[in-house]
Amino acid sequence: MGRFIANRTFSMIITLLLVITITFFLMHAIPGGPFTREKALPPAVIKALEAKYKLDQPLWKQYIDYLGDVIRGDLGPSFQRTGVTVNQLIEKGFPISAKIGGLAVILVLILGVPIGIISALKQNKWQDQLAMFFATLGVTIPSFVLGTLIIYIFSSKLGILPSFGLKTWKHYIGPVIALSGFSLSFVARLTRSSMLEVLQQDYIRTARAKGLPEFTVVVKHALKNALIPVVTYVGPLVAAILTGSFVVERIFAIPGMGKHFVESVGNRDYTVLMGMTIFYAIFLVVMVLVVDVVYGFIDPRIKIDK
Repeated sequence: MGRFIANRTFSMIITLLLVITITFFLMHAIPGGPFTREKALPPAVIKALEAKYKLDQPLWKQYIDYLGDVIRGDLGPSFQRTGVTVNQLIEKGFPISAKIGGLAVILVLILGVPIGIISALKQNKWQDQLAMFFATLGVTIPSFVLGTLIIYIFSSKLGILPSFGLKTWKHYIGPVIALSGFSLSFVARLTRSSMLEVLQQDYIRTARAKGLPEFTVVVKHALKNALIPVVTYVGPLVAAILTGSFVVERIFAIPGMGKHFVESVGNRDYTVLMGMTIFYAIFLVVMVLVVDVVYGFIDPRIKIDK
């Protein structure tokens, strides 16, 4: 286990280095800069700003300096928000995004997995067809369409849900449903297909032939193996949802990380864009590692040490 984690940690560092390098040079390859405006600033002002943020230095030196700052945990100042650092934006935005994302992940797991199991056990019956109808609908509707529909129907027409902000528990309903809609439907479909495959295996037939209760066959023998593809999907999902949804946060005016990321793209705020990307990449590689470790506990046939 220790050697496995050490090897994966080394791979994670290489991956993060590649992400930082590619993002840094791609971002600087785009014409224009963070101080490019429709109404152009005086050249002297632009020169002074570039000198302040060291953008007038050679690109390779900017890269080396930035890499050194990242290693020390300093993601730099925002180019567009005076006196605000990227670390402060993440510290402020991540708890909000994580709160909504955490609720969305819980909703995905407590509904998606049971729906998939019931659908598989009731294959081709009305329960299965009903569940798969809504699951298919869910994977085909983008989150921004679902979020807009929720605001239009439940906020604008019925007036029972707030349309923006996070002041009360009602404010969380719309964003959480919009954020979890696709993933919930996908997990339900994934669980169903995986469960159907496992239920056809010889060891399941043997368990049933021995007269074991159906509950024991499903929960003890089938469910663990059927959950492996779900765990594979849920790992990156957690990283993606907890670090903020760019679209959903924008629609519901939530001041999370997604909002800062969208604004940094529009404003060409290099350091914020880089910081958000690095933070997400770290979260993602850690969750992939967690998934790999969980494999060994779910299915003993998977030897993570090899």
